[in-house]
Formats: sequence, C-alpha cells, structure tokens
Amino acid sequence: MKTRNHVLIATAVSAALLAGCATTGGGYYGSNPPPQQQTDPNDREGMNRTQRGALIGAAIGAVAGLVSGDDATERRQHALIGAGVGGLAGGAIGRYQDNQERALRERMQGTGVDVVRDGDHITLDMPEAITFAFNSSTLNQRAYGVLDRVADTLREYDQTMIEIAGHTDSIGSDAYNDKLSRERAQAVANYLVSRGISGQRLIITGAGERYPIASNDTEAGRAENRRVEMTIVPIRND
Repeated sequence: MKTRNHVLIATAVSAALLAGCATTGGGYYGSNPPPQQQTDPNDREGMNRTQRGALIGAAIGAVAGLVSGDDATERRQHALIGAGVGGLAGGAIGRYQDNQERALRERMQGTGVDVVRDGDHITLDMPEAITFAFNSSTLNQRAYGVLDRVADTLREYDQTMIEIAGHTDSIGSDAYNDKLSRERAQAVANYLVSRGISGQRLIITGAGERYPIASNDTEAGRAENRRVEMTIVPIRND
C-alpha cells in the first residue's frame, strides 16, 4: 500500500508539471530481450471486445485510484474547481457522461479504439497497433487522427479529468516496462496538450505489466496487453 501511494503521488505531481514537451524513445534499457515481430491486430486470436471491455471496466481507476477517490485525486479536483473549470453534481454527472460517451462512440467508430463505460467513468482502450510501433514511445501516424478526435471531445466536455495509463506485456524487466509504459502515456498526454487540452486535467502513469487484460503466455495475449488507456472522470462539485 505504501508503494502504491508513492506511485499515486508521483504521477499526480508529474501530471501537474506537464508542459507539453514530447517524450521519445524506442531503444532498449538495460539487458532486455530483442523485439518480437508485432502481430497484425486483424490476425489476433486473443480476447474479443466484449471480454476485453469487461476486464477494462473492472479495472477502471485501479491504476491511479480515480474510483476510490484517493487524496491526490481529490486535491486535483479541488484545484481545477478553484481555477474556474467548474464541476458537476447530482444527476448532472450522469447526463454529462452520457452525452460525452455518445460523442466518443461516434468519433471513435472505425478507429479500432474501444469505448468502455463503467458508472460515471469512460475509458478509451487504445491498442498498440493504433498508437505506437513495437517497443517505441513515439506516436505513429495513425495515432494523430485518433487523438485529434479525442481532443475535440475533451475540449467540448471540459469538466473532466483524464487518467492516461500506459500498459505493457510481461516481456522485459519491471523497470523497463514501467519506463516504456510511462513514456507512452506521456507521449499521448503531450499530444493532447498540443491540441489544447490543459495539462492540469491530466494524470499520467506507467502501469507496466501490472494490469493485463489477456494472458501473457501467447503473442496474441501480449499484443492485447500492450495498450494505452484513457479514463475520463467527471469533476465533482458535491
């Protein structure tokens, strides 16, 4: 618990300091295995979207404590309200998220991004094939169009915070996976900031291999686990 709290504090502080400078990468750190050939997402034999969505929904907020309302998250909400962002209360929260979910489903249609709803939280599951090349934290060309659509929605629905969590498979050391996953999350955050999203709304975290949504025993499963998730949480004023 103590280690997790330290991670929460560190991720919240780094998000507040986000200034939009791009994070690049792609090389190996330390002694890690050579890259494997990436599987085409159309050829995967891993989980279907319903199964994957159920696992993502069950883990929403687990990385940075958004569901549990940990102190760092509450402080961020209070700071945003104090900065004039405003907040939502009561039944307005559900209606607001209903409308935002509808907009995201329309804009993510055909992109390969899954939209998962769990209560008042909305998570976008962005597989590696959409966002990054294997073992890289540099956004690929396909990612820009998808993130432009996401940014359009986040600007429209600005009474929210967004947790951006990078995830990896289990290949490589824990330190390497934590570093790569965080660099990927920050690369996504940096691009959103460049598209007009306030860095104060973002919580960036590298989850490494700790939250798999498929088995790491097969390449198909590992491909499912290499992803970036954005969880959109309403700013509460109640």
